[in-house]
Amino acid sequence: MTFSFFCIIIAHCFVGFSERYHSQEVLKVKSSKRLFNLPYDVFGELERLGEEVSQRDKEIINLGIGDPDIPTPRDIVEKLHSAARIPENQRYPTSKGMLKLRETIAKFYKRRFNVDVNPEEEVLVLIGTKEGITHLSLAILDPGDIAFIPDPCYPFYCSGVILANGVPYRVPLLRKNGFLPIISQIPEGVAKKAKIMFLNYPNNPTSASVELSFFKEVVSFAQKYNIVVCHENIYSDITFDGYKAPSLLQVEGARDIGIEFYSLSKTYSMAGFRIGFAIGNKKVISLMSKVKSHVDSGVFRAVQYAGIYALENASNNAVSHIYEKRRNLFVEGLNKLGLNIPKPRATFYLWIPIPDGKDSIKFAKMLLDKTGIIVAPGVGFGKYGEGYVRVSLTTDMESLQNALLRLRDVNLTEESK
Repeated sequence: MTFSFFCIIIAHCFVGFSERYHSQEVLKVKSSKRLFNLPYDVFGELERLGEEVSQRDKEIINLGIGDPDIPTPRDIVEKLHSAARIPENQRYPTSKGMLKLRETIAKFYKRRFNVDVNPEEEVLVLIGTKEGITHLSLAILDPGDIAFIPDPCYPFYCSGVILANGVPYRVPLLRKNGFLPIISQIPEGVAKKAKIMFLNYPNNPTSASVELSFFKEVVSFAQKYNIVVCHENIYSDITFDGYKAPSLLQVEGARDIGIEFYSLSKTYSMAGFRIGFAIGNKKVISLMSKVKSHVDSGVFRAVQYAGIYALENASNNAVSHIYEKRRNLFVEGLNKLGLNIPKPRATFYLWIPIPDGKDSIKFAKMLLDKTGIIVAPGVGFGKYGEGYVRVSLTTDMESLQNALLRLRDVNLTEESK
């Protein structure tokens, strides 16, 4: 054996030992307490179960995820395509977004809500509202600070607070109250310690909607206790029956205490584009922008140009009309099966009481196993979501009709009270 060959063998042995050693070290890594405390991902579990059911040759109808199935309008896609070919747009964007897009957003809010904002100081472009929610908590909360979380709610309000080492304080949204928080019942001692209040109307998951008078109460409460209000307004343009959803920022004094999130994902079927924005209080916008500058590099400029085009030219009327037809079909179908579900006047969700009124995960698993239909268990949205399932109408009419046919074999008539 030559010396060089011997060295090669030794080197390979050392590499193998090194890889095994490092592999063992990696296995000893523990998650942070922040990750350990994050909510259980019940939706991921349902997707896994759905794959198992589909392997038994049962066609799955997924009514669990709020992922718009309506294609992005062709002219928006063409705008993205043409903008992506321009070399300037292939470079790093600014983290807070192009001024041209922020100016377009300001004009959109003026046109839609009659709200005036300064595009340079009061608008921040986001990679979808999901990252904005977390960045807001990171920008404002210190360890132990309280954030008001509606319950049930979009789960990532709570996740953002936990990642910032804040303390979620759940405010129940109950059926008897129209799924609105009773703000007057929040203990004063808690209110004095709170820094953020999250809201979302029209609401996910309950599909509840509000009038401007509700936001007036919210603004008064926030001013009294110096709380930042974060209103997620992403379903305000998916409305039916003549209802026109208001904006928090329409209330006098709202910009002194709050911001609003808006997304192009739902209104313009641009979910995969990952573009939205925060708008409102300039101090909060500045703090969020500072976090973003350390965390991400902003939205691809071609996507921003597509967003400009959408806000300036696209109409949401056709999208709302499609969801309204689906709502009518499914609600009327469920009611023929013995339920008494009102037609919501906004969003593409239905919030449905389950027969036993208790175990929503068990009910969702049973429904999946017997019918191949995936729905979202209410407890995945919070403690007070138990006893309900959420149905998303982001699938075609034929699939919804098939789902209704399958549901005839399931007991849906013992509505929870």
